[in-house]
Amino acid sequence: MGASTRALSLLLLGLLLAFFPGALGTNPGLVARITDKGLEYVAREGLVALQSELYRITLPDFTGDFKINHVGRGRYEFHSLNIRSCELLGSALTPIPGQGLSLSISDSFIWAQGKWKVRKSFLKLQGSFDVQVKGVTILVNLLLGSEPSGRPTVMTSSCSSHIRDVDVDISGDLGWLLNLFHSQIESKFRKILESEICEMVQKSVTSDLQPYLQTLPVTTEIDRFASIDYSLMEAPQATAQMLDVMLKAEFFNHHHRSPVAFLAPVMSLPEEHNRMVYFAISDYVFNTASLVYHEAGYLNFSITDDMLARQYPNMNLELQGALVSAPLLNFSPGNLSLAPQMEIEAFVLLPSSTKEPVFRLSVATNVSAMLTFNTSTSKLTGFLKPEEIRVELKESKFGVFNVELLEALLNYYILNTLYPEVNDKLTKGFPLPLLKHIQLYDPVLQIHKDFLFLGANIQYIRV
Repeated sequence: MGASTRALSLLLLGLLLAFFPGALGTNPGLVARITDKGLEYVAREGLVALQSELYRITLPDFTGDFKINHVGRGRYEFHSLNIRSCELLGSALTPIPGQGLSLSISDSFIWAQGKWKVRKSFLKLQGSFDVQVKGVTILVNLLLGSEPSGRPTVMTSSCSSHIRDVDVDISGDLGWLLNLFHSQIESKFRKILESEICEMVQKSVTSDLQPYLQTLPVTTEIDRFASIDYSLMEAPQATAQMLDVMLKAEFFNHHHRSPVAFLAPVMSLPEEHNRMVYFAISDYVFNTASLVYHEAGYLNFSITDDMLARQYPNMNLELQGALVSAPLLNFSPGNLSLAPQMEIEAFVLLPSSTKEPVFRLSVATNVSAMLTFNTSTSKLTGFLKPEEIRVELKESKFGVFNVELLEALLNYYILNTLYPEVNDKLTKGFPLPLLKHIQLYDPVLQIHKDFLFLGANIQYIRV
């Protein structure tokens, strides 16, 4: 598959199909939407890539017989056709409701040069020719789908091409002979080219594009704990003005994947068309991430004796903290928040190096969250801003005691050590289902009930 064809394939379908598996009957964690403005841009950029690719095409040779009074019968051959110039002037990529996409190219021009030869009895003559193909129109309908593995599929459901005019200029010895049946040659040229265009389109989709789509990775690895499954949950849904792609968008531990006990919510997307693409990212995405990191013990911590000696000089203490459950991110219009619950257990370190539990604390806090889109990395990033924690003594083996000193210590540790580590992680962000060489700009971020709505324009970075 040529570099330009691959680029065109990525641009035309990668944006629209993105990625992979999912259970039927469940809601997507993420919906990627490309609007009519986005399709218009993709068609325009695709035309540039296609025009470049046309110079690589080998046009077919063709032969014919002729009969001229007083000359007799002979045979001609046109061969070694090379495209010297082409202009693809108009293109459109439009959704076909319930099916997929329609790609049309119109009012285009191709100029090619080649060689001819004529055989008459023992006589062989040859020369060169120019051919101008004017008013080229191509209409291709693409049926988009998904396979059981979750990878996207594409096939050509129909193709038609039309050439308004073919002008052949023949030069060389006895070129006048071929000019005697000039109209016959031009008519044959037109029929062959019209047939060849759709044959090449069908071959490109079947032999190049579809096999390439089957090589797309199923998941994206985030770090040593987590990966994200950008699964196509069903075939892309086309309406009159847009194309929606439903993705699973579930975080999972790539060492051992466990079923998720909750479902993604139903998302009612706003009818907006000002940007080229939109991403509706439900709380399911963030909460499956929280679940993975919680199960991996990412937020577990230990405060050892050297931190506590000044507060409790007569005891060798160690505090071990962990979240009671994975904190869930709550979405409400214009606001994101969490209410993590933590449990801290204190141990006395005995001379035998064993640990004796002595008391247990419950820790609660409210956390506000901020999400932003980093245009330079095409990643969604976050930042947590916690309030001061509230500590409650839940169990003690040496009676009730004042927890204010512990509360102050824990506030200092959590606000200055634990959350900065989490925020460092969040600033690295997680990737959206974008392709290489596609960059988003001019983003607009909205917070709705149960989902985040990101709109942006796209730019194809040529390499």
